[in-house]
Formats: sequence, C-alpha cells, structure tokens
Amino acid sequence: MTALLWFIGAALLALAELVVGEFFLLMLAGGALATAGFSAVTDFPLWVDAAVFLGSSLALLGIVRPLLVRKLHSEPSVEGTAAELEGRSATVTQEITATSGQVRLSGDLWTARPLDPTESYPPGTQVHVAQITGSTAIVWRQL
Repeated sequence: MTALLWFIGAALLALAELVVGEFFLLMLAGGALATAGFSAVTDFPLWVDAAVFLGSSLALLGIVRPLLVRKLHSEPSVEGTAAELEGRSATVTQEITATSGQVRLSGDLWTARPLDPTESYPPGTQVHVAQITGSTAIVWRQL
C-alpha cells in the first residue's frame, strides 16, 4: 500500500511539473518513483522510505537537473547557417557573370556571383565560396 502512495505522489509531482517547468518537481517525482519501487520490493518502515526519497531526490537534483538545464539553455549551434558554407567548394550549373549565375552547393542550388565582377565561370567549373550575401554565394575559382 505504501508503494502505491509513493507512485501516486510521483504522478502528482510530474503533473505539477508541467505547470512549473523548472525540472525541480520532476526530480522529486523521480525520487518518489524510486521510493515506490524500493517500497514495493522491501518491507522497511516508513522512515526508511523517507530516507530513500530524500537521497534519490537530492541525487537527481544535484546531478541530473543541472545537466538538463545546461542542455536546454545552451547556445544554438551554427550548423545549418549560411556562415558554415563559406570556404566550401561548389559546382557551377549556370554560367556565372556579374549579373547572373547559379552553383550547386551542398546539394542545393544557389544564386552566385563572382568575387571579381570582371570574371565569368562556365558550367561545370569548380569554385569556392568566399562569402554568402543574403541568398547569393560570392564565389571565386582557384587557379
């Protein structure tokens, strides 16, 4: 019967966590769930169950919660941004001139312009991305 009460307490704490969202009540719910399992397996007095709850809750609060908070509040990575495309090589798919052109860059088609406006690159030429300006790749050909 005690295990069932600990389990109900864990469920209520987990539901309350949905309102708060700070992972504090979720760690207490984890401690209550661990205590429910402990209480179901053993037949110790209630004060031992309380000690298990306290120990497991403190362990979760001290170890797991900081990891969760750090993971969720970390800075977003730059993967998927235009900045990571700079320096990569691309293939010209449509002749590049000062006013038009297109390259295949990382599997996608990009509008492209030459770094030196007096140059032009025919289709099939391998070029390197110098910078991304808006949705246009500024490219140059390595000699």
